[in-house]
Amino acid sequence: MKSSGPILRSIPEGDDRERLVCGDCGFVLYENPKIIVGAVCTWGDRYLMVKRAIEPRLGYWTMPIGYMELGETTEQGALREVWEEARAVAEVDGLLAVFSIPQISQVHMIYRARMVTPEFAAGPESLEAGLFGWDEIPWDHLAYPNVRMALDYERQVKGRAAFAPIGL
Repeated sequence: MKSSGPILRSIPEGDDRERLVCGDCGFVLYENPKIIVGAVCTWGDRYLMVKRAIEPRLGYWTMPIGYMELGETTEQGALREVWEEARAVAEVDGLLAVFSIPQISQVHMIYRARMVTPEFAAGPESLEAGLFGWDEIPWDHLAYPNVRMALDYERQVKGRAAFAPIGL
């Protein structure tokens, strides 16, 4: 939308909350939560982790995860993030977790995935990438609480073909 009119915060007719509205034509710009997609990837009993090269939480470890792009499924987005951040090729095995985080207007969809080959490398948004045994994971340097929750749950359902995703 290209508007020459003022953008106002007001409640459009028939709505129940403030929105961004063009003062000239009445076009409503809806602000919606962002969808974040990622994957807990494994190679055997090792977990693929990346050290963030960008804010927020620069220098902390996470699973490959990021914003979903237009025109892709959540599974495609998760696998794209695995490639972009860890230069690894993986296959999705199932939806592991859905975390609704209204404080930051995000929904995180985390998949369980298996690496197709053991090759990986740090991508442009990662300082490092690594395959870690459970006891080697840098637990004191994880970027977010949901990283730990997803890793813990993946370990609980390891070897199970059917499992319900956890949620927040």
